[in-house]
Amino acid sequence: MSENVELGVEHFGDPAAPLVLLAGAPTMLSWPDPLCRALARGGRHVVRYDLRDAGASTTLDPEAPAYTLRDLAADAATLARELDDRPAHLAGIGVSGMVAQVAALDHPEAFSALTLVGTRPVAPGPVDDDLPDHDAATMRRRFALPQPDWSDRAAVADFAAAGAAILGDDPAEAHARAERVFDRAPGTETAIQTANQMGMVFARLDCKPRWRERLPELAMPTLVVHGRRDRFFPVGNGEALAREIPDARLLVLEHAATALPEAAADDVAAAMLAL
Repeated sequence: MSENVELGVEHFGDPAAPLVLLAGAPTMLSWPDPLCRALARGGRHVVRYDLRDAGASTTLDPEAPAYTLRDLAADAATLARELDDRPAHLAGIGVSGMVAQVAALDHPEAFSALTLVGTRPVAPGPVDDDLPDHDAATMRRRFALPQPDWSDRAAVADFAAAGAAILGDDPAEAHARAERVFDRAPGTETAIQTANQMGMVFARLDCKPRWRERLPELAMPTLVVHGRRDRFFPVGNGEALAREIPDARLLVLEHAATALPEAAADDVAAAMLAL
């Protein structure tokens, strides 16, 4: 992190235990509480954190980020080193799975293991021809939803629940999470709320150069987790990651879609603890 950036963090478990660092997507609440507690019960010091322009982390201008994907990757490495002298197990979900891939490639000495949940090996934008893109019909329905009044907590939570239903996620979990995200955001302005609720910063972020071709360089134990019903990043993206990262394990959650459901927390924690 630069000296002008502070990251919001939350700790679970024994601070002397091996570190599991969970990068938010974009807020730390993309990692369910039951998963954090299960990892802590398994003997890990769990730290989940907000990316820049989200949650309790430094927010400057979400509509014109002056940093890059590689800066976010460097944030992960710096935070890991600040929290523990030993290399950390780094995990990313959705867009932060992209951050985690780049962090592990650019800063391999900072990390001992990698978990990638519901993500893909290329940046936001046009997808490679061999990877499945967002389901077109689902995206049409999702983006046809009327935008809420972003200063209205109840309206924002209802919007999140409606979007979750279209994506195949649990609307009740999405509603509760959106309320918590709203409460933690540094303001109610549209740019801030859409950055926190929808990760819109990534639509404006410099994510070059490509990193997919470097995935075979990864030499750390890696777990790839993907929902079978994911319509945003269809499961073929996770399968590609597992093929291209040496000796990666693929865990497909048969009843999950885009979000990591609370019901899957114990299974995912067990797989992460086994790395």
